[in-house]
Amino acid sequence: MPELKCTVQTCKHNQNYYCTLDKIQVGGNAAKKPEETCCDSFAERGGAGGASYSNAAYGAYTDSAGSASACSCVDCQAVECRYNDNCHCHAGKISVEGGNACQSSETECATFTC
Repeated sequence: MPELKCTVQTCKHNQNYYCTLDKIQVGGNAAKKPEETCCDSFAERGGAGGASYSNAAYGAYTDSAGSASACSCVDCQAVECRYNDNCHCHAGKISVEGGNACQSSETECATFTC
């Protein structure tokens, strides 16, 4: 399970640069560079929907009692990434970035490497 650091302060799952989700989904099945990836688990802070995120295509992810953890499981669709092993991330540390993102397409896995 990678150590996950997230700079996307506009995401409701972000708590002091850590994620309150036990598992995140990284998208970008055709990605060749970090900008072509995204955090599909992103949910804009202050948006409708309460404390849980659900996406039928990727299953349901829920907050782990509202507490953030330094580590999260990462399901990854960026199959060209060197850290992707059967759609699971095996990097020791990953960084999700996106500053003032309003939607998942404005985020990226900065750790992505071909």
